Amino acid sequence: MNVRRRYILAIVLLGGLIAGPFLLTLALVTAEMSEAERQALADLLLPRLPIGIMMAALGFVIGWAILRGLFREYVHGLQKLTELMRLMLGANRNFRVIPEGPPEVQRLGRTINQLAQQRDDLLTNVEAQIRQANAALEEEKNRLAALMSELNQSVVVCNLDGRVLLYNNRARKQFRSFSPEGGSGGAGALLGLGRSIFSVLDRNLIAHGLERLQSRLAAGESQPATHFVTATRTGQLIRVQMAPVLSAAGIDGAAEESQARNIGGYVLTLDNITRTVENETKRDELLQNLTEGSRAALANIRAAVETLLEYRDIEPEQRERFLHIIDDEVLRMGQRLDRTLDSHADSLKARWPLEEMLGADLIAAAQLRIESRYGLNVRVDELDSDLWIKVDSFSLIQAISYLAGRLQETFAIRLLRFRLTQNGRLAHLDMAWTGTAISTETLHGWEQEPMNLSGESSPLTLHDIMDRHGGELWFKRESATQQAYFRLLIPVAAHQDPLEPVILPRGNGRPEYYDFDLFKRSDQDHALDDRLLTELTYTIFDTETTGLEPSAGDEIIQLGAVRIVNGRLLRQESFEQLVDPRRNMRPESVAIHGIRQEMVDGQPTIAQVLPAFYRYCEETVLVAHNAAFDMRFLQLKEEATGIRFTQPVLDTLLLSALIHPNQESHQLDLIAARLGITLIGRHTALGDAIVTGEVFLRMIPLLNDMGIHTLGEALAASRKTYYARIQY
Repeated sequence: MNVRRRYILAIVLLGGLIAGPFLLTLALVTAEMSEAERQALADLLLPRLPIGIMMAALGFVIGWAILRGLFREYVHGLQKLTELMRLMLGANRNFRVIPEGPPEVQRLGRTINQLAQQRDDLLTNVEAQIRQANAALEEEKNRLAALMSELNQSVVVCNLDGRVLLYNNRARKQFRSFSPEGGSGGAGALLGLGRSIFSVLDRNLIAHGLERLQSRLAAGESQPATHFVTATRTGQLIRVQMAPVLSAAGIDGAAEESQARNIGGYVLTLDNITRTVENETKRDELLQNLTEGSRAALANIRAAVETLLEYRDIEPEQRERFLHIIDDEVLRMGQRLDRTLDSHADSLKARWPLEEMLGADLIAAAQLRIESRYGLNVRVDELDSDLWIKVDSFSLIQAISYLAGRLQETFAIRLLRFRLTQNGRLAHLDMAWTGTAISTETLHGWEQEPMNLSGESSPLTLHDIMDRHGGELWFKRESATQQAYFRLLIPVAAHQDPLEPVILPRGNGRPEYYDFDLFKRSDQDHALDDRLLTELTYTIFDTETTGLEPSAGDEIIQLGAVRIVNGRLLRQESFEQLVDPRRNMRPESVAIHGIRQEMVDGQPTIAQVLPAFYRYCEETVLVAHNAAFDMRFLQLKEEATGIRFTQPVLDTLLLSALIHPNQESHQLDLIAARLGITLIGRHTALGDAIVTGEVFLRMIPLLNDMGIHTLGEALAASRKTYYARIQY
């Protein structure tokens, strides 16, 4: 029986206790009286009945006031205390009860706080021991996360259902859901923990790759792998290497079952080969142009030569004409070859394994080598610290060291100065010294000789190395400073797309790039309503708008979301995008979220953003605070965009009213404070989504304590709350 029914029953009993004894006594007395006595009693009492009723009513009111106070102080107070105790036991162990109410309830509250403190001390001790025991394991996981993040190759690990268990930054950047020019920098990624790899790669390709791996395992290969090439939605060509992740039975070899059943997942290593294919195509075109363009010329030359050989007594004028034909055709072939080489020089050099590196790192390595090998003093006069170059670092440092050694050996220089600057597509690396200048013939000799100096020998020449880099070696002299210098022209690397920094976890947390617990999961065949809340994948989202009236024309100006996978809030797999509302914003709304009109003008429209958000949140359960407001904005765009969000929606406002019905407010700020969550970035779409996600995660154990374990149970219970009636 709930509190309200008990309260009503207590009032009824109070009325019975006040009126019951009088009525019962009157009934017993009158039962033994004669008719005349009853008439006399009625004549005596009836004139005084109003006073009796007033006294009974006064007693009832006094009793009701006392009863109401007792219920408020004890029954309601104890219920509120029970909710706060559950809060301490489940969501916020640092929360403490504020003793209030009658002395007995206050003493109970202080006792609860003491017990909670003792419990926390014990838990802290246990957690410290667990952290100590897991320290080595966490260190290995952190190393793996850092290593995976720094790899230049894209790496993705999936289970047999195609769910992503691990990925690195390079893979995430390779598959972007939405990247509008001039946007706010928030783009949803198609790749994420728990998401399906089939959203970026064809399911049939993966199935075919698994079949090949299974057949190779069955054939006895210890480290099978398969390769295939596919195209992304943007037209990029991707070379994929696929290798199996064997289950424990497959690794130990102890199981009698077939090897195919021992595959627990697979590793995908992805390389973007678009540029390589383009270079190969250019080389094919180069070969074809040279072949087709030279065939006619060679035919003319051959015909002329055969004529001259066959008719040796040909007249001088005709001989001269044939010689001119040969000369003209040879000249045109040379010009054609030069034009082709100039047009495709970069393609021809693409076969050399040049790597991108920071110019400052190359200078530092060369400086260390020269000082240690030749004892020369080396200074850096001018250095572009942000300049990236594309080089074979080993051979180029070898060439720089060789030049320094020849200078010391030939001219006995004592100080060498470096300068590194950018000039368009080339970097100028200068090696300057004061003193004797070298002749052009000497430099030419150094360029053509194999680099043999101080016991080191190399079959390469300076000319070979500079030609490998598509650069040149110059010698110049500055008359004003009496300095001579070599200038090495080397290619500048393309614009660097820096990796996101690796954020190692604090305490015993784990980086958000991987979650090996997902290996234990598989897709469920039963309906979502029967799935446990702890099993589901969620998209927590929030909107900022021009105003609070979606039906009156207000529009979304920012959309932010974050995902929960396997009970973890994945902040780095977020979605955040400003939206051009195509209307003016209300000043009162700007005062709340701080997004000004000039910040959204020119941003993508909601028709551009919603498809990307739909792909981001598909196959997940939506969660929002006061979800009716946000969902109304999305529903009003269904007709214009053709996008419908049909997945289940959970509302933390309704869940809070369900978990804590006796609390006075269910605003997001107050819920977060009750649950011990620090607020960061409030009234931004992504900031509110993150806070809502943390709130929801702490609500799940509280719902479980109430007997609500599945999505269907949570939805049904939410619909019964008062706030479920709110509509926009």
